[in-house]
Formats: sequence, structure tokens, C-alpha cells
Amino acid sequence: MARRYATADAFLGNALGDLIDNADIAPRFVEGGLFYRTGNRLDQRYQLLDLKTRETRQVTTTANLLAALSAAKGKAVTIDEAKITDVDYDPAKEELKFHAFDGALWSVDAGGKATQIEEAGHREFDLLSPDGKTKIIARDFNLIAVDVDSGREVPLTTDGTREQPYGRSIPELSDILREGTEEPAMPVSAQWSPDGRYLLSWRLDTREVKKLSITQQNPPGSFYPRSFSYVYPLAGAEKLPQATRFVIDMRAAMKARKAKLVQIQMPTESLLYPAEPDMGWVDGKPRMLWTERGYKQQAVYIADPATGAARIAAHEAVKPVITVTSSMIIPSPELGGELSISERSGWAQLYLVSPDAPDGGTALTQGAWEVLSVDHIDEDKSALVVTGVGREAERNPYWRALYRVPTKAGALTELTPEPLDHDAKVSPDGKWIVDQMSSPVSPTRAVLRDGRTGRIVMELAKADDSRLMAKGFTAPEPFKGLAADGKTPIYGMILRPANFDPKRTYPVIDNVYTGPTTTDVPATWSDARRVSGNSLAQIGAIVVMIDGTGTSRRGQAFRLPAFQNLGEVGLDDHIALIRQMAAKYPYMDVNRVGVFGGSAGGYDTARFVLRRPDFFKVGVSSSGNHDLRLDKTWWPEVSMGNPDEATWERNSNMSVASQLKGHLLLIHGDIDDNVPVTESFRLAKALMDAGRDVDLVVLPNTTHRVNQPFFFKKQRDYFTQYLLGETPPPLGPVTPAKPAAAAAQ
Repeated sequence: MARRYATADAFLGNALGDLIDNADIAPRFVEGGLFYRTGNRLDQRYQLLDLKTRETRQVTTTANLLAALSAAKGKAVTIDEAKITDVDYDPAKEELKFHAFDGALWSVDAGGKATQIEEAGHREFDLLSPDGKTKIIARDFNLIAVDVDSGREVPLTTDGTREQPYGRSIPELSDILREGTEEPAMPVSAQWSPDGRYLLSWRLDTREVKKLSITQQNPPGSFYPRSFSYVYPLAGAEKLPQATRFVIDMRAAMKARKAKLVQIQMPTESLLYPAEPDMGWVDGKPRMLWTERGYKQQAVYIADPATGAARIAAHEAVKPVITVTSSMIIPSPELGGELSISERSGWAQLYLVSPDAPDGGTALTQGAWEVLSVDHIDEDKSALVVTGVGREAERNPYWRALYRVPTKAGALTELTPEPLDHDAKVSPDGKWIVDQMSSPVSPTRAVLRDGRTGRIVMELAKADDSRLMAKGFTAPEPFKGLAADGKTPIYGMILRPANFDPKRTYPVIDNVYTGPTTTDVPATWSDARRVSGNSLAQIGAIVVMIDGTGTSRRGQAFRLPAFQNLGEVGLDDHIALIRQMAAKYPYMDVNRVGVFGGSAGGYDTARFVLRRPDFFKVGVSSSGNHDLRLDKTWWPEVSMGNPDEATWERNSNMSVASQLKGHLLLIHGDIDDNVPVTESFRLAKALMDAGRDVDLVVLPNTTHRVNQPFFFKKQRDYFTQYLLGETPPPLGPVTPAKPAAAAAQ
């Protein structure tokens, strides 16, 4: 078993990635060229392709970057210490920029000298005007304009309070913990007009909003715990934080030394997450996207900055809810309106909406497939490029493709015709496409395409996992079957342990995330290898991943079983597909089935074990949102709307706690900044009250991201003991304790 755990470590995270070459070339279009990488984390080679001459030269390597950082630090720096990410290049300056160590921004000049430019988490708190002459600062919950040259201050607001500040977003828990105060410094939340005359901002109102509290028991550098209260918009709350937008004529304010707030004549907005409301400028006017709670409708407002008068330029109202993870409204002044990816036809299609007819729109695409994004608009406005899924009937419906769509009459053109998934990036001028195409069984092939025709111009790199396979890794297998209704096609993935032996029998572990805001089964070659289930399988199990009904990218009707039904959706689809897998592969033991997942997958894990206890015997649930009412508002309401209490209760894991028959491990970070740790505490309490057993691990100083050695150990141990029926490896040797100091005589 110790050898299996060691293999699990070797097939996890960076250790696995280091055995694959060219998994992701991380392309970036720079002035006149394409900057990309080849190799792997340990030996990355950064290349610059001249798009005119098609000549490539090497800019730097991992070794060079480490040498530069080591010189700057005055000591040798390893790749694991450096944590280099987001490498970019400016050909004109011959300067590299990247993040390293704790996330600080570094540069390396043409001579190879490394310099730290910004500290980790750097933020600009003041807001400088476009001409650089005026800056907006925040003080005592108010906004103040400061003349940069003279330092003269002009108060823009004077009646701000803690519960009703101006130009201040809700502090996130991470901000509070970082600064150790419930009122951390926050960047000014406002937008200058491009000409610098107006300032668009907003006022927050948190009066009567219920707060959460948290205690960090082991804060670094302190012997004592610390506690905080904070505002976190919750799906089950009667009252949510409110946002009211306004405009200030800054030219007049600086001249009169007094500001006049002009309210934007649009409804106040309930904030569904601790972030500023949508606001910006289009053609010199404020543009704001407003969302009604429960996602009943969305509207784009365009306002007159002088008077605050506003009109609706685009409006969306799809029943039963607007699923904003599958739709969006994009400002497109160059086309004379708004581009709307809307499910009004039952499929996420693209429309051009004119401000003269905000409820209408010209369909630019149509059919039983989904548009995921708008990637480029041609300068002459004749066409645009979109990414879509599911249009080509003979392909996996989750594989992406790129299409050129005419803005007037005419047929669209597929730019990526190979029957694979296409992870494509379009250059800013639209002339080029970098396409990393693959499938779970076809290694990633990175190519440069002509942006207008899709013709392949140049090969860039091809992925290679030969070193990984030499370690005994078993390649993932895609699997297609039928949902519980016996007719709807659904897709899955089978992950087997290294040196797999079909003569043995293996327990099955379902790595679950039932959406409905996304999908879970990898569609690309790289993702199929990097998912954590490949590591867990090494303990001696077969791990599966399944996208049942209720998930995304297959049309509204496919996803709607999840509406107000998160407690049940997908359960029987998972069971059905696991049974179909086992029918094809009898070595899969359907009498020993476990399940694991994180976040909403943690919620899924608990409900699978609680609602289908005769099939799912063991579960490891991490960071689960077990009662949706205690989660941030946007995520539950995008699938639930704003329902009554009975509906919330029916979808709560606490309501079925008495059904537990098997083994359930709950794991949560004590300072989870996404799903409050109270979720796992409340489910544990419900299980105890129901006379059931439960195991609970709270990870100290851990946020929503629980992945750490102790987490993986507990996860493996739990399945090893209760699903495999074996004994986990023993702990390492005990370090002898130092003798206590002798008492003073």
C-alpha cells in the first residue's frame, strides 16, 4: 500500500505535469509576433515567432529565469521555490515579466537582470484620472478628489457610513484576514469617463443584512485566535446588499469645490456576490448591466451622464431563469448595439440587439448548438469569430470549435474542421489563430492558423507523455452511454491505476461535480491526465467522471432537470452509467462504490451517499455547500431562482441526514472564503442529531482550496479503509520529544 501511495504522489499535480512535454504552450500575441513556450515546468523554453517571416528564436529558458532570480535573491532558487507563472514578453523592450515566489511581479531585462516590480497582491487604491491631474481617494467611507499638483482636496461625498459607503465594495474575507481588520483598505470603486469629465460610481447599502462570523484558531504569527464578522450575500437571506449608481461632473466639482451627485435613473440592484456592480463607459455614456435577484431578468442601461436619465438598451428574460454561465450580454458599439448570447430559443445562440428594440435582436447564429464566447470582431464589421460546442453532429458535443460568423446574411464558416476539441486564441487583429487541438485520446497539437480561412500555416508543438507512460500510467478512457431514462446520451471518463490488471476486481470511485453551471468530464488530452482522479486511482481503484443531465453545454432542456432540484439531479444518471461501464468491464465492482468531490462537488458527494445509500457506500466531501441557503447568492440562485423555504429545505443535505448508511468524511478549511465552514459543521450536527456517524476534519489556515498533503492523505486513507477494506500505510517514525527544561531550583 505504501508503494501505491507513492505512485499516487507521482501522478499528482506538478509531479505528473513534469512528465509531460508541450501540454500547454501558453500562447500570447505580442507586438509583431507570437510568444509561447515548449517543454515542461522543469525545462521550459520560451519562443518568439515573427509572424511576418515565420522565423522562431528562443527568448529564454527556465534555467535562465532561475539564474536571474537566484542572482537577485543572493542565493540559489529552485523551481519549486520560484513558482514561476504568467511569463510575458515585450519584444520592443526585450523585457520579460512574470509572477514568482508568493505571486510578486518580476521583470528580467535584456541583460538577464531580474527585478521585483510589485509585491504579491499589489493593488492601486486611488483612482487616477485619464490626464493624471486628479485622483480619487477614499476616506471614512467617502470619496475625495485630490488635485495631484497642489494636493488640494474636494470632498465628493460627506455622509458615507460603514453600512452605506460610497465607492467601496464589500470587503471579501481574504481582504479581512490579510489586514486583520473588518474594515480593510479597499480600492476606490469607480470609473472615469474616457475624457476625464465624469466619474461613475455607486453607493453600497448593507443595513439589515445578516452577517457571517469566522474564527481563525491558529493565525500565523499569533498565539491567540482571532474572530471577524463580515458581509457575505447569502442565497437564503431575506435582505441582500444594495447598490445605487451615480455620476459626478468632475469638471464642475473641481471648479466649485463641491460635488453634485446625479443618480442614475435605474433600479437599485441586489448584490449577489461581494463585488462591485457592473458599470463602465460606452461612447461617452455610462453603461450598466442590472440583474434581478433570482435571475428573472437582466437589462443593460445606458445613461446620460449630465442628467442621469437612463434607457434600456438590451433586455433578457428567459424562463425559468437566466443561466448566466451559459449566456451573456456584451457591449458592441462598433456594431451599433449589444451582442447577446441568449437561450431564448432553448440553445445559447448569438443575437445583435439594437437599443431601439431591446427585447428583440437579429439572430447571427441558430441551431441546436451553443455559442460559448465572442472571440473577435473584424475591423470592417463584416464578420465575427465565436467559439461554439455541439454544432457538428458526429463529434463529442463538448468539443469546442471556432466559427466565422457574418454580421449580415450568409453562412458561417468553421475555422477548425478537425474532429477534436479546439482550445483556440485569436490575435487582436484577427489575422491569426493559435489552436491547441486534442481529445482525451489524441495528444495536443498546437498550430498557427490563418485567421480568415482557418488554414494551418505552421506547426508549433505536439504534446508528449512518453515519460509518464514509462512510469506505468494507464491512459484515461472516454465512455459514452445512456442516462437513467434509457435514451439520452451522456458522457464519462474511466481512470485506471498504473499497471492495471483486468483479471482483478476494483472498487469504483465517482469523482463528482454535477454542475449545473459547468461540466466535469475532461474534453482535452491534457485535462484528462491532470485531473486528481488519476492520482486517487493509484490506491487500487477505478475512478470515473460523469456528466449527467442537469449539466451545461447541451442546451437548456438538458440542463433544466437541475432547476430547483439540485438535491436529486444527476444521481440516477451516475448510477446508470457506472452500471453500463461495469457491464462492459466486469472488473468494476458495483458493490463497492465511493464518491468524492469539492465545493458543489462536496455537496454532491454528501447527497449521493445520503440519497442513494445502497449504491454509494463511502464519501469524502470537501468544502461542500450542504445547505444552499448558506452559500453566496449567485451560485444557488442561478439554478434555483429565488424559491420558497420548502424548496430550499428539500434541496438541503441536512434534510436527509438520517438516511446515512455508509461512511462520510467531511473536510473543510477553517477560513474558507467561498463556502463558509459553517456548512460542514451544520451537516455534521444534523448527522449527530439523527443518530448517524460522521467524520469531520477542519484544516487550519485553509481557504476553499483544500489541496495539501494532509488532505490527500485523509482522502486516500478513508477510501483505503472503508472501500478497499485494507489498512493505510503506517505513519513515519516518531521524532523523539525534547526533554522538558528542569524546574528551577
